[in-house]
Amino acid sequence: MIQGKNVFASTGGIVLVGLVIGLIASMLQHFGNPGNMGICVACFERDIAGAIGLHRAAIVQYLRPEIIGLVLGAFAASIIFGDFRPRGGSAPVQRFILGMLAVIGALVFLGCPWRALLRLAGGDWNAIVGLVGLGCGIFVGTLFLRNGFSLGSSSRQNAFTGYIFPLVMVGLLILYLMFPQAEGQPQSGVLFYSVSGPGSMHAPLLLSLGCGLLIGFLAQRSRFCTMGALRDLFLFRQLHLMFGVVALVAAAFAANLYFGQFNPGFLNQPVAHNDWLWNFSGMLMAGLAFALAGGCPGRQLFMSGEGDSDAAIFALGMIAGAAVSHNFGLASSGAGAGPNGPLAVGIGLAILLVIGFANRQKA
Repeated sequence: MIQGKNVFASTGGIVLVGLVIGLIASMLQHFGNPGNMGICVACFERDIAGAIGLHRAAIVQYLRPEIIGLVLGAFAASIIFGDFRPRGGSAPVQRFILGMLAVIGALVFLGCPWRALLRLAGGDWNAIVGLVGLGCGIFVGTLFLRNGFSLGSSSRQNAFTGYIFPLVMVGLLILYLMFPQAEGQPQSGVLFYSVSGPGSMHAPLLLSLGCGLLIGFLAQRSRFCTMGALRDLFLFRQLHLMFGVVALVAAAFAANLYFGQFNPGFLNQPVAHNDWLWNFSGMLMAGLAFALAGGCPGRQLFMSGEGDSDAAIFALGMIAGAAVSHNFGLASSGAGAGPNGPLAVGIGLAILLVIGFANRQKA
């Protein structure tokens, strides 16, 4: 265990981490990841759900190494610096449902908070509407927090409980290595692979995995969180985490200019639609779910890497929600909201409000 001052927790450190994430995301896009999707936790967990057969949307099936790297990078950092603390038991069923609803909302918009920022940095002005929706959802979540919302306290767990989710990620990596995609084939052993569409677009394995490991390591040390940035701004008027978010956008914007990936406008944006109502509403729902769960999807992965089984349950809920989104026609496409997406948003927002009111610990 290494002890000492955590430089990444400083303002300069969080800015550095934001810059690194923005640069890496743009670079991953340049080397093969989908447009304005260098890193998207919601989209990549959807692709993983497809890769292991939980949905059969053929254009979004790929076992994304970046997700594996995010968890294992955070796991490594927590072990090295003594932050690995197995814990859990705080309203697991509700956290699973929050994860499902968060990703359903994100896939109505077509992106998690990270991708919303990367879409903005790539010139997709539809992201502005989504980010406003995200902010509104998080603001509603802070109102619940001000009025005593809590899913209860986690309790200390044995070490093996904390190892489970990182071991799941190791297992997925082993599957990837055992069953690599054959040229142009939609299935290899137990894994499914897209041969067209966003799922077929990916950076090389070692680059994707290495970048995920680096981001996971740095984000665990800095506590980087997009939801937390807005929550802290609304609740405490603190800008510490927000500096990292701004740095991410600035770095991705500069890198996109360098790589020729900046294409401003509302129309013909990659893996996006310009229906403002559902861009807003989808991220409103996702933002509220993130606020009630206590972290954006990236932060949930980092916490799961440091032994938080509650965060791991949320992440598993996101994978299940991604599968439901495509099996039930909830996810959007470039043509607009899915056939059942608007209904899912309405029901999802109602469920989130019930969870919010039911878990207030004081009048």
